[in-house]
Amino acid sequence: MKTTLILSTALSGLAFAATAQEVNVVSWGGAYETSQVEAYNKPFTAETGIRVNMIAADNPATPLKAQVEAGNVTGDVFDVEVSDAIRLCDEGALMEIDPAMLPAAPDGTPAVDDFVPGALQDCAVANIVWGTVISYNTTKFEGEMPQTAADFFDTETFPGKRGLPRNPKRTLYLALIADGVPAAEIYDVLGTDEGVDRAFAKLDTIKNDVVWWEAGAQPVQLLADGEVSMTTVYNGRVFDAMVAENQPFEIIWDGQYMDMDMFVIPKDAPNLDAAVEYLKFATDTQRLADQARYIAYGPARQSSASLVGLYQDGVTEMAPHMPTSPEALENAVMDDPEFWADRDAEMVERFNAWLASS
Repeated sequence: MKTTLILSTALSGLAFAATAQEVNVVSWGGAYETSQVEAYNKPFTAETGIRVNMIAADNPATPLKAQVEAGNVTGDVFDVEVSDAIRLCDEGALMEIDPAMLPAAPDGTPAVDDFVPGALQDCAVANIVWGTVISYNTTKFEGEMPQTAADFFDTETFPGKRGLPRNPKRTLYLALIADGVPAAEIYDVLGTDEGVDRAFAKLDTIKNDVVWWEAGAQPVQLLADGEVSMTTVYNGRVFDAMVAENQPFEIIWDGQYMDMDMFVIPKDAPNLDAAVEYLKFATDTQRLADQARYIAYGPARQSSASLVGLYQDGVTEMAPHMPTSPEALENAVMDDPEFWADRDAEMVERFNAWLASS
């Protein structure tokens, strides 16, 4: 009986490899994409023979929604933010994912008990925990260096342009932090009209000094080119610039905005079986730990933490650079996907009207 089962399993594996030779993964590009290629894609192809095609997008949720609406889905796995995963799942665009199909931790702990809170959604599995942080160019200041979110808004003491993303989700929280609201109270305050008014009033104080960015690579380039002296930026992107490129940047962890990225599979994925195999492979304990060798994003599995070691330079310890380090968590705001799923449209409308006003 065992021989029959082993033979059957082997034959089904051969059939799978013969019929699914590629998988299309839509992600965010840059250093983050490189980390996925090295930690997930290369070993996945080596083990299965399935080629992984990487496709970069400023926000993978945008082409995912467009493809679904057009009835022409070409991507198999998309890397999206939590709020987008929840929204697209509610809209019926995504395949539901049973946590039982995901690999257990090395000690046998089921995946459902191993992933960090919020990392498993009905249609999504998280891979990383990451942060939007403040970074500054040390060559732009003399003497005292900025240290807090309030300093970001203090253009008199710390002169220069500021870089901010062109969306409310990653700007309103920072304005409130800078205005003295504790991280734990951000969504309580932002859930009121008075709190929203307060956030926009704080943004008003630097509106004329802001350079707006949209793609993840832009803030690092703005810092490098001297177009801004400080900017918010994804922590993994700026880490790569600091360590791999020796740029004179520093990170301010105060008011970090923490989020997760999640893998989702559209219902009409052209290579569905390969997509499922890729998702399971890329979210096991070792692969998530391996990714931290290439970029400073925290693994979404608890069992991966002890396996995080040195950066690819073989020298830099990665743990202190993680958004989940003790210093980084002191005044961090964790994304509330339900809040944004309910309020994103109205916040975007208000934000765009504010941008258009003089």
